[in-house]
Amino acid sequence: MYTHLLIATDGSELAAKGVEAGLTLAAALGARATLVTVSERWQDPLPGDPSGLALSFELREEQRKAQAAGAERIIAEVRAQAERAGVALEGVYVPERMPDEAILETAQQRGADLIVMASHGHRGLRKLLLGSQTQAVVSRSAVPVLVVR
Repeated sequence: MYTHLLIATDGSELAAKGVEAGLTLAAALGARATLVTVSERWQDPLPGDPSGLALSFELREEQRKAQAAGAERIIAEVRAQAERAGVALEGVYVPERMPDEAILETAQQRGADLIVMASHGHRGLRKLLLGSQTQAVVSRSAVPVLVVR
């Protein structure tokens, strides 16, 4: 059925449910898994302010380092879970991208045949205000998406 699952996480408690479900499914199917975690692009706190350029550069570099370290921590934690579950796992960190785009591109590049990710399940106005990376992936994915709530 499925031989390669792409599991998306941001390291949150909610996303951990998707990771757990993805690893459980991969183990049951004897499938391999790729974990993807993404950091979004830098948002300049002082756009257009030349006096803030030096500060902005320093903050950006600090943020990049912190995001990379956070991604490595997430990947290491999930890799340990995968080992306990007997699942072969590759970890991928995609810096400074929109999560939905990075998830879809990683699935295509790595040949995943199922994407597993969690969703808050917001509806109505909250969904519009908060946006939904999961909804964006579901609506644009060429492969099936398993949404865990």
